[in-house]
Amino acid sequence: MMNEDELHNITRLPKVELHLHHEGAAPPAFIRGLAQEKSVNLDGVFAPDGSYAFRDFVHFLSVYEAATQVLRTPDDYARLTTALLEECAANDVIYLESFISPDFCGGGDVGAWREYLHAIQEAADAAERDHGIILRGIVTCIRHFGPEIAKASARCAVETAGDWIVGFGMGGDENKGEQKDFAYSFDMAREAGLHLTTHAGEWGGAKSVRDAVQDLGVERVGHGVQAIDDPALVDLLVEKGITLEVCPGSNVALNVYPNLGAHPIEKLRQSGVKVTVSTDDPPFFHTTMRDEYFNLARTFGWDASVFKEINETAANAAFCDDGTRKRVLEQLERT
Repeated sequence: MMNEDELHNITRLPKVELHLHHEGAAPPAFIRGLAQEKSVNLDGVFAPDGSYAFRDFVHFLSVYEAATQVLRTPDDYARLTTALLEECAANDVIYLESFISPDFCGGGDVGAWREYLHAIQEAADAAERDHGIILRGIVTCIRHFGPEIAKASARCAVETAGDWIVGFGMGGDENKGEQKDFAYSFDMAREAGLHLTTHAGEWGGAKSVRDAVQDLGVERVGHGVQAIDDPALVDLLVEKGITLEVCPGSNVALNVYPNLGAHPIEKLRQSGVKVTVSTDDPPFFHTTMRDEYFNLARTFGWDASVFKEINETAANAAFCDDGTRKRVLEQLERT
């Protein structure tokens, strides 16, 4: 059992985070402030203590989308980017990949998307200068919006692919449709040289993870934890070197698992699966990257060497260019 000083030191290790939703990282006070500025009624979004209020996963999606009503302009997203990167940097995150959806940033119109993206990148550049944190973007389509709308998001991704927009993925309600329904969009992104990820194995069972790998050809899977229920699938993930973007605090908050002790992240790691640690939508789930590290260390006895392995895995699975990856790995090595 680690003592408090050891746990304290572990929470302050430099961190690489691969799975964070841009709007989902918005502090509640930030969203309330924008709502007041714009006279937007957000009744039902907040609990009496000021935190986000939701009953279950589907209701969480509704609250998430309601909160995004106040994010209407590129400047709003610039301010959001500054706020979330300050919070991530305060949690010792040195490299972050964030999911950004053109559906919320310009309604899938490429021209409008470019304006939002420019504002986000400017804020990210400033945060890198001020705090040393590196941000890269993954364009995401929203699964429950359907395959046709997803194609517009994929076009936005293709038109802005490069050193900053480095990937394409899919979030939203995992129980709507099949992974293969979105193959056209993923093929578009792949042909443009973008790396691929998708949410699976959070709600759709092990089969959804297998479908993500086989039908969409992804390199990483968002969550993916229910793969543990299919030993042959675990072997496949190891064989193909698929990395899981695991969000333990999110999984417990949404009752995918009853508590962290029941979470399969350690079993997956021991099986040879590449696992990483992220926060998903941290203010919704009352977590931070420091909290994740503290709880994992306390629950599974992970020491600094395990977290170094986790972060090196994340850096090597990052969708950034090799020069950026080298910078991140060198920073990890110095600790």
